[in-house]
Amino acid sequence: MSTDTVPRDTTVPAAPTGLARLLERVPGRRHRPPDGGSTTARELALRRRLLLGLTAALTLSLFVSYEGVHGDADPLRTSSAPAVLSIAAAQHALGQAQREATATPPSTSGFQEQISVAAQSLAAAASDDVGGPEGQQALQTVAGLITVYDGMVQKAQLETASELLRDAYLTYAKSVLDDPDSGITTRLDRLQDEQRGVVKRQTSFGWALRLAWGVAALLVLALVAALLETHLFLRGRFRRRYNRQLLAAGALLVAGFVTLVLFTVWTHGGMAQTRALLDRRLTGEHIIDARRDTATHLAHTGFRAAAAVWIVIGGLLLMTLAETGLRQHINDYRFRPQ
Repeated sequence: MSTDTVPRDTTVPAAPTGLARLLERVPGRRHRPPDGGSTTARELALRRRLLLGLTAALTLSLFVSYEGVHGDADPLRTSSAPAVLSIAAAQHALGQAQREATATPPSTSGFQEQISVAAQSLAAAASDDVGGPEGQQALQTVAGLITVYDGMVQKAQLETASELLRDAYLTYAKSVLDDPDSGITTRLDRLQDEQRGVVKRQTSFGWALRLAWGVAALLVLALVAALLETHLFLRGRFRRRYNRQLLAAGALLVAGFVTLVLFTVWTHGGMAQTRALLDRRLTGEHIIDARRDTATHLAHTGFRAAAAVWIVIGGLLLMTLAETGLRQHINDYRFRPQ
């Protein structure tokens, strides 16, 4: 009995021609991915998103961390520290003026010289914007009280006929200077304490900054690991020994982060030394020494603070290197519709 059979296709694919075999051996020739889409394309796209996302997060975290330290360095150098020293100079000059006024015999020229130093120091403190509007008003009040104090001492020095009247003028002048509630010394001490509080806030490295720098360090490690893994993936998949863009991105990342850490350590160290210097009571020549030491501790902080803009530029450059390092391979392995 005969049965119907369905013929099968026994066609054998034609062997590649010599030209086809030659083209297949051309280095760098692009091969079309299979119809179902390429796993390599998915992996490349995933790594691209990971590198760009980590870079963006690191740039933001590092900028916030860096600004948290360096953003206060310049105000400390140009305003807060000079204000503390100016108030200290005024306090010292007023103390010297009181000694000159009560000396036997009193020194009129010495007294006026110290009053002039005190007035100039308060004017310098006012130019440093001490304590904002309230601080400026407090300085104006102190300046007015110094004028009253100066007038009382001058009347006492002119009074030669009555020793009792001279002592009364000096007693009133001393009360203007040393009254525990509203005297010049009390007001300056209060203002000095407030200004030292500003210095303390500007130089502190609290838990928030520690957390921010910790997050930045973890993101750096994650990005370095991602760059290394991507480089090894490309090396194994495409048989290319080096990806110059990814290697350049890794070198830029490590060098930039180390530089920013060093800048931060130097700046914070100088700020901490300045705070320790200003926390103690300064008198006489110690004020002059403190001015010189403060300028030394806070030198170059403005230059290092300006490096914050390079964090943003560096982040954009890292993204560009990661994108160009993967783009040439992504273009070779696109998803195809099924």
